[in-house]
Amino acid sequence: MKKLGLAAVAGTVIISGVLAGCSSGSSGDDANTITVWAMGEEGKALPKLAEQYEKENEGVNVKVQAIPWDTAHDKLLTAVASKNGPDVVQMGTSWMPEFVEAGALADMKEFVKDYPELDPSNFYEGSIETVEFEDGLYGAPWYVDTRVLYYRKDALEKVGYPEAPKTWDELEDASKKLSERDGENMYGITLDTNDQMLSFMFARQNGSELLTENQEPLFDQPEFIESAEYLTNYFTEGYAPIDLGLDVVQAFGAEEPNVPMFISGPWMINIINDQMPGIEDKWSTAVLPAKENNISFLGGSNLSIFESSEKKDEAAKFIAHMSKPETQTEWMEMTKSLPSTKATWAENETLKNDDKLKAFGEQLEAAEPMPMITTWEKVAQSYLQSFEKMYRGASSVEDEVKVFQEKAKSILK
Repeated sequence: MKKLGLAAVAGTVIISGVLAGCSSGSSGDDANTITVWAMGEEGKALPKLAEQYEKENEGVNVKVQAIPWDTAHDKLLTAVASKNGPDVVQMGTSWMPEFVEAGALADMKEFVKDYPELDPSNFYEGSIETVEFEDGLYGAPWYVDTRVLYYRKDALEKVGYPEAPKTWDELEDASKKLSERDGENMYGITLDTNDQMLSFMFARQNGSELLTENQEPLFDQPEFIESAEYLTNYFTEGYAPIDLGLDVVQAFGAEEPNVPMFISGPWMINIINDQMPGIEDKWSTAVLPAKENNISFLGGSNLSIFESSEKKDEAAKFIAHMSKPETQTEWMEMTKSLPSTKATWAENETLKNDDKLKAFGEQLEAAEPMPMITTWEKVAQSYLQSFEKMYRGASSVEDEVKVFQEKAKSILK
């Protein structure tokens, strides 16, 4: 992968006006201190695990700085430009290509021998795609996120589905039957039209590669067009709502659910349990229905070493500690985040036996990140505009996909 010079990144920082007020990183700390930047709620929870690490490693101090997600990107750019960043940094998976290209993250391959917890074979294949670029290893997956099908068992049983739909045909058939129930605003499924990943997940399930090896778009190919037509049909046929403003949790948890199915991530388990107590036995989760496959989206966060760190070995040791099954289990219990290591999923009794969580472990075997390129965000945002024209009937699917193909070509040049 071609790397941008740091001067280019510094220019970006200056233009954005965030170079002032740079926070000091590892260069100003004593020899026994490693600095860790963690984002959002993770930054607030991580000090508890850092304290345990200090107890197990006498003389080591771990300084955790919590950074809000909305300012994290600019702060990281500032750190790259000034070479005054942390030793360990939490990286959202979608940010990895940009900061690897900028030369901001250290290649961790040399540390795998001394810290076998960092070996890529310990992690799900999809997760490793977010840290491997060319021949380098630029982080370790910390926690993961994927999408599964949430469904009301009682509602599905009434329309002839004692189990969750397993194929596209079954999903569409169940949605059709559920939408025909008596009552106002009854639908089969709700599909989040603002979810950047949704359409691309379904395209992959239909065999679309999305891009060529040379990052040329394949959106005008039959696999992508067919998947777009399949999704659009849910809206045009009334199987999924448009603009009703339904609260998904309330609509899902009602005695007679308005939307008995939806696709989402692991955080929804606690939200449903908290907001809709008493329906625990009426709903569950399942892997996504399949066409050619049932590939889901894979996201989450990684832990990486900042290239400017003078304590790379100490940083690698800390990241290796965070990758141990026992540490991952404790982190899951603290934050409800899904573990990134296969061993944790295999050993943890809760993950093995909880039906609602177990589906996520199964889905991780068929989960991939979005294309790991810096321009993907613009491509995805552009598609949301085209998809809206499709499901609202403002443009035919085939015509709008052709328009999107040309936009994507321009973005990806």
